[in-house]
Amino acid sequence: MQLKEKSIIITGGTSGIGYEMVKILAPDNDVIVIARTPHKLDQLAQTFERVYPFQADLTRLDEVERVADAIAKRFSAIDILINNAAMQHTPTFLADDFTYESIQREITLNFTSICCLTYLLLPLLIHQDEATLLNMNSGLALAPKTSSAVYCATKAALNIFTQSLRYQLETTHIHVQQAFLDLVETPMTTGRGTHKMSAQAAAREVLKGIERNIPDHDICKVKLLRILLRIAPAIARRIMKKY
Repeated sequence: MQLKEKSIIITGGTSGIGYEMVKILAPDNDVIVIARTPHKLDQLAQTFERVYPFQADLTRLDEVERVADAIAKRFSAIDILINNAAMQHTPTFLADDFTYESIQREITLNFTSICCLTYLLLPLLIHQDEATLLNMNSGLALAPKTSSAVYCATKAALNIFTQSLRYQLETTHIHVQQAFLDLVETPMTTGRGTHKMSAQAAAREVLKGIERNIPDHDICKVKLLRILLRIAPAIARRIMKKY
């Protein structure tokens, strides 16, 4: 798919990888950005003429429904939906700073809202001659680490959801894809890890996967993880446990 003159929805498009994708796409496409913070959305719309901001807290399903309805009323068709928004809480269940309330919020944003938004926006994608639905995933969907148990679980669930949805839509013109990312330098990963991929480089790789219609796009070190899981799964899991 050529990324020119398309209507594209990006969730979480005001920071990190989402923002970098907006920067790349906005000059030549209509980019609909769903994000939580109003002033960041305003800044984005002022910077890019073809950005259309929609404010919503995707940890709340009533907000998911509201924003999907608002988009459907304004746009009759969408070419690409990129489910990018996510959060990661790193404390373990035994940690003093673990918060019980974070469980529901993390599951809702990282998984439930994606299922709901996909269903609600499917009518805008279904009748296009060619459309793409991309879910942003992680190498942690393939092998979890010790911390961030809920995050790892939501990404594993997203992997299976994407595969099953691909089966469901295989008779349509919708390409169902996912991008498996390595550790990327974003606000979510501040203070964690080393040798991180830049958000700009990650954005370029994700968009390259859309252009080339790569169903499961393993980015950077995720390619090595996939190989290691095949030939030495115990070693791969030991490495990821300490990730």
